[in-house]
Amino acid sequence: MIEQTTNRHPLLVWAWNLVRLDFAGIAVGALFFCLSLTPSLLPRDWLFAGLIGGINAAIGYGIGVVLGKVLYRLVLRRRPWWPPGKRVLYGLKAVVVTGAIAACILMLIPAAAWQRQVSAVMGMEGPGTAGYLRTLIIAVAVGTALISTARVLRDAVRLLARLFIRRWHLHREVAQFIGTAIVVVLVVTLVNGVLYRGFLAGASRVFQPQNTTTREGVSQPDQPERSGSPDSFAQWNTLGFQGRNFVATGPHADELTKLNGRPAKEPIRVYAGLQTGDSDQQRISVVLSELERTHAFDRKMLVIVPTTGTGWVNPVAARALEMMYNGDTAMVGMQYSYLPSWISFLADREKSVDSGRTMINAIHERWAQLPADHRPELVLYGESLGSLAGQGAFSWLPDIARMGFSAVLWVGPPNASTLWHGLMVRRDPGTPAVRPRYDNGRTVRFSEAVDPGEIAADTAGTWEGTRVLFLQHPSDPIVWWSTDLLFSRPDWLVEPPARDRTASMRWYPIITFWQVAADITNASGVPAGHGHNYGESVLDGWAAVAPPAGWTPHDTERIRIALQKTMAEDGPEN
Repeated sequence: MIEQTTNRHPLLVWAWNLVRLDFAGIAVGALFFCLSLTPSLLPRDWLFAGLIGGINAAIGYGIGVVLGKVLYRLVLRRRPWWPPGKRVLYGLKAVVVTGAIAACILMLIPAAAWQRQVSAVMGMEGPGTAGYLRTLIIAVAVGTALISTARVLRDAVRLLARLFIRRWHLHREVAQFIGTAIVVVLVVTLVNGVLYRGFLAGASRVFQPQNTTTREGVSQPDQPERSGSPDSFAQWNTLGFQGRNFVATGPHADELTKLNGRPAKEPIRVYAGLQTGDSDQQRISVVLSELERTHAFDRKMLVIVPTTGTGWVNPVAARALEMMYNGDTAMVGMQYSYLPSWISFLADREKSVDSGRTMINAIHERWAQLPADHRPELVLYGESLGSLAGQGAFSWLPDIARMGFSAVLWVGPPNASTLWHGLMVRRDPGTPAVRPRYDNGRTVRFSEAVDPGEIAADTAGTWEGTRVLFLQHPSDPIVWWSTDLLFSRPDWLVEPPARDRTASMRWYPIITFWQVAADITNASGVPAGHGHNYGESVLDGWAAVAPPAGWTPHDTERIRIALQKTMAEDGPEN
């Protein structure tokens, strides 16, 4: 009946060919889907599991089709027993389809158990098995859409090839090559041009309006030590959503005086938003004017903070240091985007690095003009994309000390961070990727711990000169995701599992790449101490690299209690 119908309607023939599947592709696609259900760094709900499962199933299907054709041409084509009779062939196909469907359904049972296991490691409630069965529905929809798209492109190549053969009498292989080249160029142009720009335009329409808003409860500061105040060169309405949060919150002198039992200074917070100037240079000019106006160079410590994609500055990191130094600090940040970090990483990575480098170099140049005995300690802080931006200012580790920085704290550095990556490659032999050691820890240290005692142990001992510390969780996909995951097993998956990575995680070519990529989207949505949520461990990082004179573990705990109380009362400043 189908053959009769499709003979009468060419469009139905094309539609039927579009959905008709290759059985070698089905087998490998089902294998890829099943492997995609294995655990990765963070818990995945059924929706994300289905999305990643569908992508991997489509890739596996394509690989299976290619392998099937190669097998036929090299092995089966000249065999007298191939193809077998119709009854045997249909039987084989039925077995493949039935087995693939059964395997995919049955694999969802241990998959749900694995997700509960990963969730338990992080103190979260895992998914139920029955609800997790919805994964297969999403995977089928995504896989079907991707395979259908690939077949449309294949048909476009064939159509162009037939056109070239008829009109110019080209050889079949030459015509197919030209047709393929044309389709590839069109697809790349479409993706890089229309789709990519459309995605960024859509993201801008979503996130730009928020940048013009102000969080409920946040109002313009009166203190002259804050950008956005009536005395400031950086107007309040130009600072952006995150910039207004930064300058309008945080501890004040009276609160710090009560906390530390001695007169405190009003902390200085300097910030320039995207609308503060038309270019990085204009914004830097405003930042330098603000530093002069607020007398930031007269403070004990000057902290440069390259921001994340949205312009966010970690409120815990800012509050902790201001509490430790009783307000004798000046912090400065500058916005370069209003997009979330994962979008900025894809779209504005170079922009973030250039902006961070420009800000660091300009502030350092002004700082270096001051007499050595009349200038503040120069400190650098960067989290997530801010860490990548900050590292872009240095060619190699000695540059940090050469520029006069006394301490650097980098939290959750993206895998693409140049300095971090170089240190990982050159780490001391025998040290694991999640707990590396470089040059026996003389200048730079790494800590994957959350417990204050463990972080203190990781950072104990004599540091020479500038102190540089990286905080990196074993379960942080921002730190461990890279394109190398496609075809190369990383060291961190060869080593025994670290603190909060499940022992059930394995590396599979292509599949693990997409699993960890999906983890990125929920990297900060897990409890503190896991994923990309570093919580109060930033305080312990400060205590390790920039402790005030005479600082003790008791002081750190005192500040921790104050931080917890303040953050509970004020809520998250984001």
